[in-house]
Amino acid sequence: MKRSVRTLCRNADGAVAPTIALSLLALVAFGGVAFDYARMASMDTELQNAADQAALAAASQLDGETGACSRAAAAARDMISNRTYMSNDPGSMAITIANEPACDALGNVRFYQNITKTQAATTPANAKFVEVQVDPRTAFYALTPVVAAFSSGPMTAIAFAGLGEAICRVPPLMLCNLNESADPTFTMANYIGKGIRLVANDGGNTYAPGNFGFLDVGQGNGAAALLAVLGRNGNPGDCSSGTSVTTEPGNMISLRDALNTRFDMYGNGLNQACGSDGSLCPPSANSRKDLLRDGTGNNACGFVTGGGGKGWREASNVYPNVTLNPGNPSATPPVPAEQPRALTDAEIATVAPMGYPRDICHAFSVIGSCSGGRIGTGTWDRLAYFRSQSPTNYPNFADVAAMNAFLLNTPGLGTTTPTRYQLYQYEMANAAARLQAFDHGGMRAHGSPVCLPPGVTPSATQIDRRVMSVAVVNCAAEGVQGRTPNVDVARWIDIFLVEPSVARARTKNSDIYIEVIGETANATDQGAVQAVKKSVPYLIE
Repeated sequence: MKRSVRTLCRNADGAVAPTIALSLLALVAFGGVAFDYARMASMDTELQNAADQAALAAASQLDGETGACSRAAAAARDMISNRTYMSNDPGSMAITIANEPACDALGNVRFYQNITKTQAATTPANAKFVEVQVDPRTAFYALTPVVAAFSSGPMTAIAFAGLGEAICRVPPLMLCNLNESADPTFTMANYIGKGIRLVANDGGNTYAPGNFGFLDVGQGNGAAALLAVLGRNGNPGDCSSGTSVTTEPGNMISLRDALNTRFDMYGNGLNQACGSDGSLCPPSANSRKDLLRDGTGNNACGFVTGGGGKGWREASNVYPNVTLNPGNPSATPPVPAEQPRALTDAEIATVAPMGYPRDICHAFSVIGSCSGGRIGTGTWDRLAYFRSQSPTNYPNFADVAAMNAFLLNTPGLGTTTPTRYQLYQYEMANAAARLQAFDHGGMRAHGSPVCLPPGVTPSATQIDRRVMSVAVVNCAAEGVQGRTPNVDVARWIDIFLVEPSVARARTKNSDIYIEVIGETANATDQGAVQAVKKSVPYLIE
């Protein structure tokens, strides 16, 4: 017996069993913690995926239009069907988002004006970014030793997204906001239908309100590349960001010749950009302008001044043929200065056939006398326009009342105050209304191309040659100087080229006179395929 006891005491068989038995509790605990942590991490991923997809769905609705915030909230709530398989709280597996349709930074769907989230959105128009938070879920621990006594606690996920935009197939033009201090967003209602005199910033380093300049659209640097992009028909450039652009510096007066090809005018030095016969830069089928042609043939297609040469000229009696009286305020009684006005019947009788005229307050001199400076009033001399044409174009209106009756009752017009662009469209659709060729003072007026006929008619696949999309930039605030990258765009707008850019008696060849049509995003029908806007939601965080 003693021997058996001593043998048993010396026997080491099974000595590890107690150790294993004691460690099993720790091993099971660690395994349970690992399992539950993996479950919690998986649930976090499920919630984050749902938040990301909800934020992208919400951002896709931020178009600035009425109801954008409520549509975004509904998209976040309804356009996803994510489920969490790792939660085991009393709720269903569906991941939900509380409805927050208001345009503010409160609740589970929050809207902001800027990417830094320092400015809460207040309206659908300024809601540019959205942050979405999904409703919280809980995972109760299943294998931790004290079963179901512990949980992950309420877990949620947050995602922040915006709507990235690209404007494609646009000419490389930008204009400095003419009223950036008072209207930094360039409110469209303040400008549609008004004439604007844009002035080139040629060679200068600093841009001022009302200057126009050029953009880098990925087609190469320098005037040669820009000549081709500005003049050629077809795809004028790569996509530019809808929110930021890069300005292109340089002395660009020669680039106006490329724009003038859209009016059936071809100056020297365009062979490389437009081809030897100019066919790469065709004019608009409605090339009406305020210039008369002196001569015929290919050598009479450029702008000329003085007595020599043949080509497009300014008539000696072009509108206006009146000189403003400077006035004499010191006289008794004071003699007021003559204000810009429509022409009288007697004056109209001597005026050459008109192109689409400038606003009256811009028409009398280089700088004009508009209260808005380079921004006109939208009032132009419609009666003089119609009565200066060939009798075969429009009726010979006896007075304004007769003209208004015609405008109001003519399909395609329907208003007594059509914009120049609306009239251009009407004449584009009704070739008989375009200015017909007829002699005037030894020269000939034309409303359709004669240098490179028949010209281009806009369609679903053809860009309108006298409509362009340009970027409006707050040049002072953005510090635009020469080549400046990442310049914020206040708005992309469509413009109508009213007249060629040449050195007339009352204009400079460094000016471009335009009429504002509308915002590019809302003017794709007007601009045909001039611009393509692509909006893609993207995650920020």
